[in-house]
Amino acid sequence: MKNAVQVHAALFVVALIYAANYSISKDVMPRYMGPFGLVLLRIVGATLFFGILSRIVAPQDRIIGRADNLRAIACGFLGIGLNQLLFFSGLNLTSPINASLIQTVAPIVTVLASVVLLGERLTLPRLLGIGLAGVGAALIILGRGHGPAAAPGQDTMLGNIFILLNATAFGVYLVIVMPLMRKYHPFTVLARIFLVGAVLAVPAGWQQVQQPDYASFPLSIWLAIGYMVVCLTILAYLLNNWALKYASPSLLGAYIYLQPALAVLIAVSLGKDTLTPAKALQALLIFGGVFLVSRKPKAQPVAAALPLEPVQD
Repeated sequence: MKNAVQVHAALFVVALIYAANYSISKDVMPRYMGPFGLVLLRIVGATLFFGILSRIVAPQDRIIGRADNLRAIACGFLGIGLNQLLFFSGLNLTSPINASLIQTVAPIVTVLASVVLLGERLTLPRLLGIGLAGVGAALIILGRGHGPAAAPGQDTMLGNIFILLNATAFGVYLVIVMPLMRKYHPFTVLARIFLVGAVLAVPAGWQQVQQPDYASFPLSIWLAIGYMVVCLTILAYLLNNWALKYASPSLLGAYIYLQPALAVLIAVSLGKDTLTPAKALQALLIFGGVFLVSRKPKAQPVAAALPLEPVQD
């Protein structure tokens, strides 16, 4: 019972960390720092942390073999570098509610990737779920409304597309990373894939990280940046990996829906965005689609639990 409470607490904290980020990031971007600069700080900080931690916890563990090393490179490129560059670029242009809802389609991408890469069955309910979520996401992406989070001149549609591509990259990453997670210590894998992500993030964000006048940053902005580096990138990964050892797929599935719900509550309460009837309908379509897709066929590979991992941005 004690362990169950701890798992729920860990998953809730992870969902809350991710949900709050949608609004917190908008305070920093683009006024104080560009999206690529934030990504550089996040990934470099996590690379140092997990690199040191992996040497302490699993000093003898190494990713070996050409196939595993190529897989690690693909995971770092898709799941860390490209994923985060697309996410922050998209969030910089769109609203917190749009971003949180569109990101929910990542489990659907994971199922499609499992069908293509693992030969998983695509049932009629899953096809219906893909269609429902696709309609919901399309309505959000094609919508041209500008909420309070969108500044004049921002391209909301482009931001929505970036978030969809971010969810796609992360959905594929969830499928291809699992063989590494089963074979090596998680910290060994995280250290390697963050290092690969840094190779992409450093040249992309180097100019933006040099531009800000850091001396003019108020304390609230420093706290927001610290939150994104420590809580969003490091703490969330640690809690999530621990919870995945004990949580059932159905429990993980429930927390998929909690993250955008919390993101909406936080964004609306802080005045960062507004929840309109149209957005509520789009959310219902996406949630309904994800629910149908997340229902496993009777005979399903273990990798099917992957779509239920909370989204990491």
